[in-house]
Amino acid sequence: MSANHPVNSDQAALWNGASGQAWVDLQSILDAVLAPFSPLLVEQAVHDQTRRVLDIGCGAGATTLAVAKQLKLQGTCIGADISAALVEVARRRASAEGLGNAAFIEADAQTHAFEPNSFDAAISRFGVMFFDDPVSAFANIRRAMRSEGTLAFVAWRSPAENPFMTTAMRAAAPFLPALPTPDPNGPGQFGFADPERVRGILHASGWRSIDIRPIDIPAAVSQQDLLTYVTRLGPVGAALREADEKTRAQVTDALRTAFASFVQDGAARFNMACWLVMARS
Repeated sequence: MSANHPVNSDQAALWNGASGQAWVDLQSILDAVLAPFSPLLVEQAVHDQTRRVLDIGCGAGATTLAVAKQLKLQGTCIGADISAALVEVARRRASAEGLGNAAFIEADAQTHAFEPNSFDAAISRFGVMFFDDPVSAFANIRRAMRSEGTLAFVAWRSPAENPFMTTAMRAAAPFLPALPTPDPNGPGQFGFADPERVRGILHASGWRSIDIRPIDIPAAVSQQDLLTYVTRLGPVGAALREADEKTRAQVTDALRTAFASFVQDGAARFNMACWLVMARS
């Protein structure tokens, strides 16, 4: 990146601005939706000899705390995130739960000077698709791993396989013509949808024994929380923060109609189509 556009500056601005605050505000809703991924990542990361785990893009700390609870006095989990607001929430949660073996740093995992050879495992729950240079990022993470250290993360499969995740963009587009067009190979929610691209990134950054498996996880958002969820998050949420009152009302009505088909028994129900990616240093 040029000196005029530092590494991951767009993501730093995004997650240290209103989008990061939206994740802070909706932390309990998001943790409930994404809860099934914590035991999945704990299972991959924590073994008899595990002492130190790195949680990349830890957000408000749910996965970091889950790993710390499993490690107990055996070891420590360090959560790293680019968002100062989310790191502060994570620290408060760890303190409230008395988890002294969970720690958090405000850091960009692509460039942060982690201590070399200091972690047994690295995990991430949807936190690794946003790097400007993913090869450099995963090489930096690999240098922080001990010999035979493990990597495990979940990332979204294609937009076509995740219709719930793309409904808001489609429904809002007629009213928000400036919505960005996602780059399938750029930083973003679906940046790792192509498994061969992911495999190539990991191979180029020095990881081996790469295993990429499709997983499908059922999820639900209560009908009471649904409109908040779809109007506060993602590109639509960002655009609505700048929209006038009339446009916000039009988009909200369109979203209410578009998501009606997902609602059953008091909740919007959908499938989370993901990759579980594993590798060794």
